[in-house]
Amino acid sequence: MVHVVLVNPQIAPNTGNLIRLCANTGNDLHLVEPLGFRLDDSLLKRGGLDYHERTRMTVHPDLASVRADLQGRWFAFSTHSTRRYTDVSYQHDDVLVFGCEGSGLDEDVTAQFDLEHSLTIPLRPNNRSLNLANAVSVVVFEAWRQADFDGAAEKSERIEGLTGELLDGTPFDR
Repeated sequence: MVHVVLVNPQIAPNTGNLIRLCANTGNDLHLVEPLGFRLDDSLLKRGGLDYHERTRMTVHPDLASVRADLQGRWFAFSTHSTRRYTDVSYQHDDVLVFGCEGSGLDEDVTAQFDLEHSLTIPLRPNNRSLNLANAVSVVVFEAWRQADFDGAAEKSERIEGLTGELLDGTPFDR
């Protein structure tokens, strides 16, 4: 399990999607204030669907309080970094730090990380960045892949009890 840290996230649906990601991958989510939305925002709830209660999420007043709580290796993600996220052998309790959607991590935050702990996701030329939820997903799944998807459900466990309805409205029960 890694820790995902979002510093000043601004867009509720992105954070909602990451609540769902963390529930599905078994990782903790840490939000650093100020947030650009309220925790009772309907778009946050919609993005996270029914995964809110399955996610360990903590809101912190500042990055210093997160640092005091988490003792693992820390990695900052920035489009200005040169070391690729795939060049790291991730470990249990690593801390993955991402900035807000509009501007990424502030310089005062990135200055706290040396080149070895400052990572990037490669992009095609003339592109600025990935969506925050997509970027976090890319890195989290790489870390989980390296851990051989430890804790993942078997296919039969994922679909047990699956019920719902087909596109034409016909109910189904596995």
